[in-house]
Amino acid sequence: MALENIQYDEIMREYDRRRHRSRRLQEERREQAYRLVPRLKEIQNTIASLSAGRIHALLGKGSRDDNAVYQKKLEALAKERTTLLTAGGFPPDYLEMPYQCPLCRDTGYTDNGRCVCFQKLASDLFCRQYGLEAILEKENFELFSFSCYSDKITDKSTGKTPREHARIAVEMAQEFIRQFGNDTSGLFIYGDTGVGKTFLSHCIAHEILKKAYGVLYFPAYDFFSLLAAETFDRESENGDILEYVLNCDLLILDDLGTELTNNFVSSRLFQVVNERMLRKKPAVISTNLALESFPGLYSTRTFSRIIQNYKFINLIGEDIRIIRRT
Repeated sequence: MALENIQYDEIMREYDRRRHRSRRLQEERREQAYRLVPRLKEIQNTIASLSAGRIHALLGKGSRDDNAVYQKKLEALAKERTTLLTAGGFPPDYLEMPYQCPLCRDTGYTDNGRCVCFQKLASDLFCRQYGLEAILEKENFELFSFSCYSDKITDKSTGKTPREHARIAVEMAQEFIRQFGNDTSGLFIYGDTGVGKTFLSHCIAHEILKKAYGVLYFPAYDFFSLLAAETFDRESENGDILEYVLNCDLLILDDLGTELTNNFVSSRLFQVVNERMLRKKPAVISTNLALESFPGLYSTRTFSRIIQNYKFINLIGEDIRIIRRT
């Protein structure tokens, strides 16, 4: 889902909580350090006083010489503080505010706009909305079973059994996870209904989230419905959806082909695939479609971008859901 006002407020409350925790931790650290090295408190108070004097000098209420004197004293005190902290067994920055995200100082914003940590928090929210967290507890590599894939039949086109295809698929998925952040190639997972494409996508999402990256997961039908609402419904609260789709660390688009395909869907898919490729942001796309039908449904140029920047995983076999019922 897109980021609505209530969700934005929830994210900003999280930043409030982070800053509160940081201030509390800083105070605890200062109390500890001052108790063990009393001179540190004297230095901190003197630095605060001199900093105020320096500000007056910079505002023109003092001479340039005054400013230089303040600067020299501040540098000497900072150096002494570092020496005392190190001698006392503390890190040099022990008395500074321990921000969880030093880039935005736990505000969610930098000079370039929303921070990467904001994107991660938004991604986590979306995962909760789709119930993905609960799903990933049940669908991950630890629970992936090769026994659901036959090793008795052979695919005529590849000469491999469904189980061999599954092993190759898992190896490719795990290599994708290992290289995530370095390799910008995506994964295109295709095969018949019920062969484990969604399960494998969930396995990938589970591991990428564990690496503290942001993941957006969408069933294709919901994905294009949200983009349509953003485009055509002026009263929609989904105005941020395209921004997150294009900028999240990993986009997972599941069951492509189950939506009603039209010119809007085709153009939006091209935009997402092309823009994420240009921004070096990988995606995982799964589909029941036969490869030869893809260009006719979504355009040759879209398929060309996918061929250029995605690694193909083919899963074959019987419908696993039917097998598990028998």
